[in-house]
Amino acid sequence: MNIDWAALGSVFGVSLAATVALVGLFTLGVVGLSKQESATRGGSAALARSGAYACFGLCSAAVAYGIYLIVI
Repeated sequence: MNIDWAALGSVFGVSLAATVALVGLFTLGVVGLSKQESATRGGSAALARSGAYACFGLCSAAVAYGIYLIVI
């Protein structure tokens, strides 16, 4: 049995980077929704909400693409 360590390391690196990016994007969405109340006083509540929804949409798109790659 021969293990291609370079390919294994590459898959590990890409999956680690994708995981960190996806979790970071979701965190930005949660922070955007939590800052919505304080942004109401400043008048930028719609911007905070739309930014949070955009982050959640990108997370959903990334998960859907991952499921697509697994199914196909």
